[in-house]
Amino acid sequence: MPLPESLTRAATWLAQADALLVSAGAGMGIDSGLPDFRGPGGFWAVYPALGKARIAFETIANPAAFAHDPRLAWGFYGHRLERYRQTTPHAGFSLLLDLGSRMKHGVWAVTSNVDGQFQKAGFPADRVCEVHGSIHHLQCSAACGDNIWAAESFQPAVDSENCRLLGELPHCPRCGGLARPNILMFGDAGWIERRTAGQEQRLQHWLAGVDRLVCVEIGAGTQIPTIRHFSESCGGKLIRINPGAPEVPDPAQSIGLALGGAEGISRLLAAVAER
Repeated sequence: MPLPESLTRAATWLAQADALLVSAGAGMGIDSGLPDFRGPGGFWAVYPALGKARIAFETIANPAAFAHDPRLAWGFYGHRLERYRQTTPHAGFSLLLDLGSRMKHGVWAVTSNVDGQFQKAGFPADRVCEVHGSIHHLQCSAACGDNIWAAESFQPAVDSENCRLLGELPHCPRCGGLARPNILMFGDAGWIERRTAGQEQRLQHWLAGVDRLVCVEIGAGTQIPTIRHFSESCGGKLIRINPGAPEVPDPAQSIGLALGGAEGISRLLAAVAER
């Protein structure tokens, strides 16, 4: 279906919807200036020290890294934490928030991103589901309990050239052991999922009360298709915005737009305004 037709059809769905679910993968953050770490080349371009040592994303984003070399692991995660704190979400976030807020049942966001950008853009914290956790929360690396706490007081200073944390490592307030991000990493049997489980429970309760749901999915990849699977099974119509993988499972109930995140959202909202 030609793009103008697809946009008009998608705009009609949104005009008839009583609730909006925004689902997002790494592509949602690209227009805010955040990297998506696609492929080792892209990852090492952001972290040349790890590239020089031939340390892959799957190796550093792993609980074993905290046991083996905590200053290197926290150099990586500390740098990400500060970058996310300093990043301004692109306009597409607020456009979707405004659209969904005018619907009967409002708007929810579900994301595989750990960057906290939805909350920073104004989405209520109790209407965001972070399926892989959040870098803005910490847990004990030894899993001494199920405590999860905010990372606000942790201000990492990082030697970017060597990707190493300077100063004091963060510690668990309960046992004094090393703290780590409350993020689901690769090969992670120690992730404390209590916070995310609560978010998922609230999301499912909201979905149960919705009649005419539309899901707008942005930048969700196929390599780890958690968000794509959720979008396809949430029970509503699906508008998938993805420049490289816009394919949809059921053309009668879903539309694929081969556009980048910010552009796709802007053109979609323009089509809604034209109705």
